[in-house]
Amino acid sequence: MSEGAGPPEPPPGLSESKGAISSPLSGYREKDTQHKGSASMVWVATPGMLFLKNRDSSLHPLDLSWVFGYNSSLAVHSLMDGEDRVLLYISSHTVVIHDILRNRQFHLQGHTNVISCLCVSEDKRWVATADKGPDALIIVNLLFWKLPVSSKSLRTDSKPWECSLDFSPLLFQEVCVWRWTLPTGKPMCSTELKPEFGYQDYVIFNPQNPHEFVSNSKTQVIFYLWVSRDMGSSWLLSPQTFKCLVGQFSQSVFHVNNTQALTGTSAGKLVVWDMDNPRTLPEELPAKPHGVTATKVVSLQKESLTVLTVLESCIVTGDVKGQVKFYDGQLRLLTIYSHDKVGPIQSISFSTILRDRPSALPGSSQSLPTQTTLEFLNFILSTSDATMFHVATDSTSFERIMAEAKKAVNAIACHPQEPLVAVGSHCGLLKVWDYKQTQYLISRIFTEAGIQCLSYDPEGHFLAAGFTDGSVYILDAISLQSICKEFQFSQGPVTHISFSHDSKYIATADETYSVTVYKRVLQNGSRCWEHLAGLESHYKPIRSILFGVHSDSNEPRLLSLGEDRQLVEYDLNSSIKDHLVVTHRDRLEQVAVPLCLTWYQQLSTESFFLTANNCYKMKLYNMTTKMCRKTLLGPTYGSPLEKIQILPRTSSADPQQHYLVYITKDKVGLQMLPVDGNPHKSSAFICHPDGASDFAISHDGRYIFTAGGKERTFMKWKVNLHTLNAAAFLGGEDLIPFYNLLDGGREGKFFRELEDYFYYVQLCNQGIKTLETRQVSTHIPLEEIPSVMRAIGFYPSEEEIEDMINEVKFSKYAETGEEVTKINLDDFIKLYINHRPALGLSMKTIQQAFQVLGYDNKKGDKVIDRGDFLSLLQSLKQVKGNADLLSTSLGKTPCHKDPWKPWIQPV
Repeated sequence: MSEGAGPPEPPPGLSESKGAISSPLSGYREKDTQHKGSASMVWVATPGMLFLKNRDSSLHPLDLSWVFGYNSSLAVHSLMDGEDRVLLYISSHTVVIHDILRNRQFHLQGHTNVISCLCVSEDKRWVATADKGPDALIIVNLLFWKLPVSSKSLRTDSKPWECSLDFSPLLFQEVCVWRWTLPTGKPMCSTELKPEFGYQDYVIFNPQNPHEFVSNSKTQVIFYLWVSRDMGSSWLLSPQTFKCLVGQFSQSVFHVNNTQALTGTSAGKLVVWDMDNPRTLPEELPAKPHGVTATKVVSLQKESLTVLTVLESCIVTGDVKGQVKFYDGQLRLLTIYSHDKVGPIQSISFSTILRDRPSALPGSSQSLPTQTTLEFLNFILSTSDATMFHVATDSTSFERIMAEAKKAVNAIACHPQEPLVAVGSHCGLLKVWDYKQTQYLISRIFTEAGIQCLSYDPEGHFLAAGFTDGSVYILDAISLQSICKEFQFSQGPVTHISFSHDSKYIATADETYSVTVYKRVLQNGSRCWEHLAGLESHYKPIRSILFGVHSDSNEPRLLSLGEDRQLVEYDLNSSIKDHLVVTHRDRLEQVAVPLCLTWYQQLSTESFFLTANNCYKMKLYNMTTKMCRKTLLGPTYGSPLEKIQILPRTSSADPQQHYLVYITKDKVGLQMLPVDGNPHKSSAFICHPDGASDFAISHDGRYIFTAGGKERTFMKWKVNLHTLNAAAFLGGEDLIPFYNLLDGGREGKFFRELEDYFYYVQLCNQGIKTLETRQVSTHIPLEEIPSVMRAIGFYPSEEEIEDMINEVKFSKYAETGEEVTKINLDDFIKLYINHRPALGLSMKTIQQAFQVLGYDNKKGDKVIDRGDFLSLLQSLKQVKGNADLLSTSLGKTPCHKDPWKPWIQPV
């Protein structure tokens, strides 16, 4: 699968009849000969062709450019031979092929959930991945020396699931049959495992007989035999089989002698299984399956075995102490590779071509016995603490090629002038990268607590970091050394940190709903900061803190926004030591919860700040009066906007066009400005399926960086504004995109009904019984907006009505100084689309309203008397809060003809 594209067509060489597989056995016999003489690019591909793709051409507004970090719980595979170091590993929902020496990456995409398992075929031509979660997928890619040719997605049921994968010499050809001749996605064979077997987290085929394979959980080992199209007998073996403590099972392999199998355990032991009536290559299907017997337990060491694999005639183990040991077929120790900086081993991957045999192994603690003729290959080690090593077997070299975050990555910030990005994790690791050259520059580890948030000052001299223990560090942006003693004034983890435009103040927010301000001072002739004051200004989590500049001066302005719907503004000039002055508290929402805040690009004489709430609405507020001036439909990509920021203008961008960057729960996106509710002006892409925690924008607006939280990764996205502009143009101009949002569109019944209501209002204003000549126009008075809204099925609250009328009334006030007193049909359609519920009405919303208004009947159900219900609707002033809550739920619903019947009952 090529980067950013869908599955390509099958290669011509495999679509010919000679490449088809008539039966499992015939396919197996032909596997070594079917490609000879083929002109298919599958077989003529050479190493390195994968990276020849032109990365400058893109069809997407955001292109994944680089992935930092990886899933250390999955294996890392070495793909290239000799001294080349091309690795394949998993980062979040992406397969990363990383050329270490040439510093380049290629990405295989297609999963919408975090990838949970991975396997690569023995010849390094195939890779299979599977995820877990809704709409889980198995995707098989043909790498063919890193040249992706095709892929197959196998959709399962919608329930979350987990799986293990492995290739066999036979199965990978049958995947070809699956890919091109079985479009239904049905498996060749299957069997159901009983729940008591446990979660089988490891599976491997017998390399000498692809009809046999073994899987194990922590407590059970199961052997399988595949006969015809059904799974044959299986044998369940558990620690109870033995009379000694063997520990938990880790991995299993088939012995090279084809008569035994081995299983490693957490007690440092190897369990040896003997196979009765063993077979070699299957010329014909067996009459009956053979049995498996546990014959002995070999105690190899005290340390837990984490990896068990076979290399030629050697048995190779890896353990929690970072040791790699080679044994011969009789389990006699040959050599050991170890290093004090290597953690618990997660995977071992060898090169694919044997080098010249060395006479000795100076890098090991034991030389190779003279009687053996084995040749050891260089290999890649990955550890459970997110570190990779390249091990040269003919030297003592353990070269660390990658060391990533061991815990959640929540903090990210871009330098305001240089191509630098700083990333912090909960393990205390702070790293700075040059994102243009994709080079790691410097790092620092904080052992006391994890890093929660980061911010550069506007000049790029300092880097402020907030920690999970409530401490705040001010660091030199280059050396990462502290320039003053850390502050400890927050009682909980610091969630937000920001500098004022003149670096005079630093403000933080924490999980105890407090805002803390630090002020710059001079100490010994150098700049430093001291604690000014703090205030518990909210009673729910703080979503944003935002510095700005007062319009009538150059003094900093500070705002904070919380889930309590309060926007709090602070008076920094009047604040003194231990006393933070609040100038304004404004309630921004009635029912919705505001989630993020930013200054809006000044596109007119009026200045605004922009918010986004959990109802998929974006709102513009006057910067001075805090009046809601516009309500607009925001992007609706599965979850509301979590954070927003204006994109800095790029040199190639249209100077008249501006953009907004945002992240949702799992996506990153771009929005063209001004926001008007047109869905074609927005685009989003999955970045972190398990949750995007933060994002940052490069100073030139060319790149966006997203942090993946508990995925322990962050990603670099290249911005392609011309692609978003083209998508918006193709979506239609003027009212065309808005007509498409109406039920039935421009020619539908709903639109005709809206026109009728619109002109009926004019008749009512002129008098129904009048005999005078009617004056039909395209406008209606503003006071009639609520009537038409209710007539077409949208029942806004009184506050929403006020916002709608103010939005139209003052729409031209800043330019003309006059109020608008009427609205035409086109503007009314935009007003309706932007203010109505983004996802329509649901029965759940109606139920929640009656949970507030109703009372319990004899059956324990929430009901309300019909008379009381009508009284509530007619007595708005008495129960304004509850009535507003209910009024937002009224409207057309497809649930049933009388949506109120289950709750409205007579006394």
